[in-house]
Amino acid sequence: QVQLVESGGGLVQPGGSLRLSCVTSGFTFSSYFMNWFRQAPGKERELVAMISPFGISKNYADSVKGRFTISRDDVKNTGYLQMNSLKPDDTAVYFCNAQFGNLDYWGQGTQVTVSK
Repeated sequence: QVQLVESGGGLVQPGGSLRLSCVTSGFTFSSYFMNWFRQAPGKERELVAMISPFGISKNYADSVKGRFTISRDDVKNTGYLQMNSLKPDDTAVYFCNAQFGNLDYWGQGTQVTVSK
């Protein structure tokens, strides 16, 4: 059974940091692209960051470049999103996603709220 379970979300003040984790099981995590998406109320889901198998390449949305870092641990079958210098505009539900060809798996999401 495929599972992706996010954790690490919460309430943080502007300028603060959070580290999201995505623990996966039921598929060969190391072969998959791992992505983080987010969706704010009333907005479309957007790609925040992606990391290729073996971490060879990483890409970020312009809005998070220099503040967010994506990583993966293929031994633990876990992906991470380190978020620093958080802004109120980063408030959203964050989803991890694993892709391989036409295989596409999603977590349930974790809420991140950036507010004073």
